[in-house]
Amino acid sequence: MLSRLSRLSRPKAIALCALPAVALLATAAFAPLPFSVAQPGMTANVLGSNKGAPVITITGATARETRGQLRMTTIEATGPDARVGLADVVDGWFRTDQAVMPRDAVYPSGGNVKEIERHNEAEMKRSQDAATQAALGYLGKAGDDIKVTLKLSDVGGPSAGLLFSLGVIDKLNGDGSGGDLTGGRVIAGTGTIDAAGEVGPVGGVALKTQAAHRDGATVFLVPKAECTDAKSELPKGLRLIPVTTLKGAVNSLVALEKGRGSVPSC
Repeated sequence: MLSRLSRLSRPKAIALCALPAVALLATAAFAPLPFSVAQPGMTANVLGSNKGAPVITITGATARETRGQLRMTTIEATGPDARVGLADVVDGWFRTDQAVMPRDAVYPSGGNVKEIERHNEAEMKRSQDAATQAALGYLGKAGDDIKVTLKLSDVGGPSAGLLFSLGVIDKLNGDGSGGDLTGGRVIAGTGTIDAAGEVGPVGGVALKTQAAHRDGATVFLVPKAECTDAKSELPKGLRLIPVTTLKGAVNSLVALEKGRGSVPSC
């Protein structure tokens, strides 16, 4: 091969050597890649209604009338069986209103669409149960005869846990002294929660801040570990408050509402 190339003109030799690379690029351009393209999704006020039904229903105790909003946030991603090619990845990579994420970071691997839907529904149910336990535990009502029902249609996964807990606390106790936990503001956020009130990280926070700002939020609660991601595309006028625990989130919102005390920032 070397002797044959030596008899070719330089342009022809370069063209011949480039053929395998061109073929490889052409194959990559049309082959499906293991990524999902995500964008800001819907938000929902957990203190209000979703599709005609209240998100939070409390029996066994009197629920407060609340002002303000606590908006859980989501991302919308291409489906687990969607074909994502090189052009989609390159386009999403350079856009601020989209993000290219490994498919396994968005969907559990090894399942078909129906299995993934069932998995996400189960994750949401576990998140709701943990959120209720955390809120009632924080309020010292864990042993009381109080039933909390959480309902949010067409949303799966555990990332609304923190907002569910805050919603239950606002419905039952407000800021603890007669006021609203929100201070009448539109507060948004994200974060998983366990029964002990520990807040965990989620994905897509930079897109979720855009969804929150689009829907009127001025404050965004973000798991502290994801402050850097949240700041990367932060909309102007949206204040970030990092959280690690439910207690810390409540304290921050009360301090913000009353205008005194320390309110952490990223």
